[in-house]
Amino acid sequence: MAQLAKLPGIGEKTAQRLAFYVLRAQPEYARALAAALLEVVDKVRLCPRCFSLTDGPNDSLCGYCTDARRDNRQVCVVEGIADELALERTREFKGRYHVLHGVLSPLEGVGPEQLRIRELLLRLQDTPVEEVIIATNPDIEGEATALYLTRLLKPMGLKVTRLAQGIPMGGDLEYADQATLARALSARREI
Repeated sequence: MAQLAKLPGIGEKTAQRLAFYVLRAQPEYARALAAALLEVVDKVRLCPRCFSLTDGPNDSLCGYCTDARRDNRQVCVVEGIADELALERTREFKGRYHVLHGVLSPLEGVGPEQLRIRELLLRLQDTPVEEVIIATNPDIEGEATALYLTRLLKPMGLKVTRLAQGIPMGGDLEYADQATLARALSARREI
């Protein structure tokens, strides 16, 4: 139970429920779960180009990097793999990705060296990219990371864009905070 509680988002009570579920299940279920966890540890690794996940042999590229239908001229920079998956679910982005595996956070000791920024810069020198879309979260660390990346990328002659921010679909103006409303106003577009 203690190992389950170490998983992100799993508290003591949830860990206890999961442990009791596994104990009540057929022994085959527990074996299959253990085998699946071991398979993840043994087979899943980071793509050497974009740092997403791949389950191919060592040094093999992920599905996003090998998909010939994707546009090489656009690279979307995300904080983590969960962000990449969220963008993919929209079915709108057809370019390539680059996963930073975090954001700048001096208070937590995370600087540019701990992120995949150097690899991004090297990658951009070797490929015909025209636009870099920065898709970090709209919080202090995400904004700082976006600003840092912009300062590095603009001198390379690249178009650097940021995801639009503002009022979410179905949201009410009266419940939006001042910063969100200000951002929505400044990023307005003609219809």
